[in-house]
Parts: sequence; C-alpha cells; structure tokens
Amino acid sequence: MTEAEQEKAPDINALEQEGEIAADYVEGLLDIADIDGDIDMDVEGDRAMVSVVGLKGNELVGPGGEVLEALQELTRLAVHRQTGERSRLMLDVGGYRERRRAELTKLGTEIASQVKDAGEPKSLHPMTPFERKIVHDAVAAAGLRSESEGEEPHRYVVVLPA
Repeated sequence: MTEAEQEKAPDINALEQEGEIAADYVEGLLDIADIDGDIDMDVEGDRAMVSVVGLKGNELVGPGGEVLEALQELTRLAVHRQTGERSRLMLDVGGYRERRRAELTKLGTEIASQVKDAGEPKSLHPMTPFERKIVHDAVAAAGLRSESEGEEPHRYVVVLPA
C-alpha cells in the first residue's frame, strides 16, 4: 500500500473506538428516557455505524427522521468531545435509515428514468445530506448526472438529462 493509500484508508481501530463511545452515549440516553433497546455497532467503509434495535414505537425517529438527525448530531458531538476528532458516525434507530435508503434508491432510479424519457431536468423535494447522497448514487448508477442546489435545510437534488 502506498503512503497516500495508507493516509486515505480508514483507521478501523479509531472507527471502532468512535462506535464504542457513541454506543455508550446512546445507551445512556436510552436509560435516561427509560426506553428499552439494544445497541449494535459496526464499521461500514469509512464510518462507524451504531444502531438501536428492538424498540417499540418510533419516538426516537420522529417525523421525517428529525429526532434521529438530532440524536445523531448529539452523538457525534459526544464522540468529538472525547476524541477531539470530527466524527462521521451514522446512527440508525429501528432500521429507519435502511428503509429510507431503499426508498430513496428506488426514487432516484425512477426519477432518472423519467428524466431520460423526457430529456428535461427534474428537481426533487429538500432532503438531508444523507438522503441526497443516496439519490445522487442511484442517479449515477442509472447513467445520469445530478446536482444539489439551494441552502440547508432546503437543499435539494436536481437530476439532469445526459
């Protein structure tokens, strides 16, 4: 492995440490809120993944994933406070992000098909950075280009014809 590749390669130990810090933090929040749930940790690519599973209800997800996004940011801050490093940790609750990923992949593929047929660009509704990334990937896989436009929190994807 070249020196440049080593610098780009994720530090698995550091990501596992992030996951452990995040899992402890989320577990503490669950205890405070008296919510039963189990914590799963993993490393996917270049980010730690922490999932809360076995929940009844979706109060930790909220409408459109708003509560989940806030919990993720708080968890990232807790990791940063302990490590001094910016975290790209991904938090999932009750499989919400996995379901959302499947929905958005399907949406991106369908919109790409519509844009191919019509030859006209198509704008989507505002999305989080996580959601936009999934749509961009699906559009690219379909052979088209897409861009993000607008300002947070109203940033959205525009799918462009070939």
